[in-house]
This record gives sequence, C-alpha cells and structure tokens, in this order.
Amino acid sequence: MRNFDAIVIGSGQAGPSLTARLTGAGMSVAFIERAHFGGTCVNDGCIPTKTLVASAQAARMARRAGEYGVRITGSIDVDMKAVKARKDAISESSRSGVEKWLRGMQGCTVFWGNARFAGTKQVAVNGEELSAEKIFINVGGRPSVPPIPGLDQVPYLTNTTMMGVDFLPEHLVILGGSYIGLEFAQMYRRFGSAVSVIEALPRLVAREDEDISAEIAKILEQEGIAIKLGAKALSVARKGNGIAVEIETSNGRAQVEGSHLLVAIGRRPNTDNFGLDKAGIKLDARGYIEVDDQLRTSAPGVWALGDCNGRGAFTHTSYNDYEIVAANLLDNDPRRVSDRITAYALYIDPPLGRAGLSQAEARATKRPTLVANWQMGRVGRAVERGETEGFMRILIDRDSRQIVGASLLGLNADEVIHEILDLMYAKAPYTTLQRAMHIHPTVSEYLPTMLGALTPLE
Repeated sequence: MRNFDAIVIGSGQAGPSLTARLTGAGMSVAFIERAHFGGTCVNDGCIPTKTLVASAQAARMARRAGEYGVRITGSIDVDMKAVKARKDAISESSRSGVEKWLRGMQGCTVFWGNARFAGTKQVAVNGEELSAEKIFINVGGRPSVPPIPGLDQVPYLTNTTMMGVDFLPEHLVILGGSYIGLEFAQMYRRFGSAVSVIEALPRLVAREDEDISAEIAKILEQEGIAIKLGAKALSVARKGNGIAVEIETSNGRAQVEGSHLLVAIGRRPNTDNFGLDKAGIKLDARGYIEVDDQLRTSAPGVWALGDCNGRGAFTHTSYNDYEIVAANLLDNDPRRVSDRITAYALYIDPPLGRAGLSQAEARATKRPTLVANWQMGRVGRAVERGETEGFMRILIDRDSRQIVGASLLGLNADEVIHEILDLMYAKAPYTTLQRAMHIHPTVSEYLPTMLGALTPLE
C-alpha cells in the first residue's frame, strides 16, 4: 500500500485546482483520473459546446448579413468537419493544459484508471491500493437515459456523443426541452438541420418563470425549430434510415420523425460501482453523495465536490466547491455552500442570465417584493445590433431594498447578470446600482433606468 497525505479522484473543475493548493501546502497527493483530463467542462460540456455555439452564431450572422447592408454572393455553407475540428482543437488545448499542469505539479502523483474505495481511508486503482487521511471525490456526472420502450434498439446521441458528430443531421429530434437540449436545438438549426424538440412538461425550461419560458420558445420557433410541449415520449423505433418517436399529448397520439435522435433529459452522478459503501459514504435517493454545508461526506476525512454532490451542476459551482474546501482546510476561513447565490446561464442566442430568485420564487416567499421589467426592444445597443429579442427583470425586497433575483434574457445577458450578482453579494441596496453612472451605449446602462420604474409584485 502506498500512503499519501491526500487522494483526489477526478479532474473536473474542482480536482486539479484543489490538488494545486494541497501540494502547495506541502502535502503529497495521489491524483486519479479514468477517462479524460478536464472533466465534463473541457471534454463535452462548456468549452466544446460554446465553441459550437460560436460557429452557429457565425453561420446565423452570415445569413443575416444583408440586414446590415453587407452583401455576400453565393450560398452560406457550413463545413461540419471544420466546425468539429475547431471544437476539438480548443478542447484539446484545455485538456492537455490540465494534464501538463498536474503531471508537472511537485508532490502530485498521477494514476490513470478506475478508482474504487477499498475501505474507510483506502482507494484501489489498477490493482494498487492507496491510503490517505484526506480523500476528495470529484467524479462528475453523465447523461441520463430514460427507460423509453425501443430506445435501446435504435441509435441515439447524448450531449457526450454529440461531440463526435462531424456531419449535418437532416432532421435532429431532441428529447428534452431544457438547457442542454435547447442549446443543441438552436446550434444545429443554425448549422442547417431541421430540428424538433419534444418536452414532456407544459413549457420549456420549466424552472424559469412562465413568461421567460414563453419568450424562449418564441425565439426558437422564429428560427424554425418545431417544439412539442406536454408531449410524453411513449416509444422509439427505427423508420427507414431514421427514427420515429411516438408521443402523446392532450390532442392524442402522434409521431415525430427524424434522421437522428438526441436524448437530453438530464444528467446523473458517477457514483455507482465506486465502492462508496465500503467507506461509509451515504448517497441520497437520486444517487448523489450527501454532503454538509462545507462539503464533508458522512465518512470522516472525505469530501465530495462538483456534480456528484447534488449541490450544483455547473462548472462554476464545482470551482466554488474547491474554493470552499480549500478555505476551510488551508485558510482558516469558514466558507459554506449556503453562502453562495444561485447563478447560471442558458446559452441560446440571445442568452439567459439568472441570479437569485425567479419571480415565482420571490412571490412564494410572501415577502413584499418590487419588480421591474424592461423589453430589449427598448435597449439602444440591442436595436443597433438588430438583436432585440427578450426582456430583463429585476426583483427587490421592499423592506431591505436589496436585490433578491434577476432574469435577463437578451443581448449580452450572460455578462450583464454579473453586475447584479456582485451587488447581491455585497448586500448593498439597489439604489447603489440605480445611482451609478453607466457607459452609453451598453445593455448595462438600462439597469439604473429599470430600477427607477419599480412596481409592487402582485
């Protein structure tokens, strides 16, 4: 058995940075990875998908060039092999960078293979047993596949296997109308595919406010994406060279046919076949590792970070997990998960930026709340750019005068949301933002204007 001060399992967003802090503090660390350095974000999540989104945006703007007085002669064609090659090169640069960083880290020994707990403080990998007083689990998640009859009899894609696609599907059918599914829906429509989205719930991205969901559907339908809401997938079967999904809606049964099928109904944690029971590590009903407010598991000396702990499913929450653990262990700084404010983005175009409570959640608190809404068609920068879809919303606690939430759907919303988020962390009154002089012409300059038009939330 080889003994280390710490074992880190998984090279997602939290693992490598935590390893750097631990080795920097003089600890010896065994680092274990079984698949690809960089985890989901680098290999089949944020970096490659947003690279594809950028290519899709370029195709969209090329087709719209005439609106701006720019003449392009000939057809606008998308070379999917070149699109994939660009995506692969960008991902590979990040992946190799993470690997080089870890392998060159003094005090870090890299092990390649499947990790499995062999005891409370013991982990086996490739027939070798390692031990450490501190163990950090950062094993991420994978696509969830529903038990739909016939699905196992047809070829289908997930957000992971989509990374290998170097061709243009004639008609892409997507099961799931939430964040992952909608990003792929819009990008492949812009590449040139016909796209149909099947969502079992009555609206898209159901955690958002109803008018946000409706506006997102409007944006996508304007680009020619077919959306089936309240549609339960009953079965999947081959049909000719393609597939057919039988659905049931309030109007009865129907078939949605296409050339390719993407299953995008969510993700599940990589916590099975890991021997967690041998270390006394508890899982919740969904298979996530149970952790406390400082990310400690039920087993002493074991922490769980990132997607596998169910406390956030984003790259930024994973990185924040690392910051919380490092602060508590190394900096005598008692940071907690409950200190952070919910924040994320939906990377359709235009994007949705979210922070704190939705309007429905604010209403459910029963606290007196003020709200301001502003259409993007009234934002000068959006008009100048010809991108006026969407609207912005800010929610204020009437008594404390602090911002409690925001939903920004529109041009640059994924960046503008941080101005609000920073003010929320500062716990400053909304008047701090309202009275700030902003630069013109920008999207952000309308935030003070909005805050001058607050009304009670009914």
